[in-house]
Amino acid sequence: MTTTYAPPAGRHRADEVEQGEESGDHVETESDRGRTTLEPRAVKKIAARAAGEVDGVGEGAKVSARVDGETATLDVQLPVSYPASVARTTEAVRAHLMRRTHQLTGLTVPRVDIVVSALKSAEVRSGRVW
Repeated sequence: MTTTYAPPAGRHRADEVEQGEESGDHVETESDRGRTTLEPRAVKKIAARAAGEVDGVGEGAKVSARVDGETATLDVQLPVSYPASVARTTEAVRAHLMRRTHQLTGLTVPRVDIVVSALKSAEVRSGRVW
């Protein structure tokens, strides 16, 4: 009989995988299977894309990430689309980045610091006015 534990989607390592065989049980741990390491630049790219998934965010969000074991901390420079509420947009981005970064990397994100770097107008200017 074989029983395999599949970790939830987004986890970057399995805590335990149990395999039962007739001769006895074997517990496979992280050290048996290997380790996955996420570089801060990969976390930074994931978070920057995730920021763009939130309504009210203008193009060009910039993110820096610090990874320490199972935890990531994010610093975000965020352009907000005018006339979106800055307070609502930044809170939505903070919550989304915590959830989405964890979902895609398995890292816990306890802190997201945001600096609103610009207010971007939604109107597109075409040509020159004389």
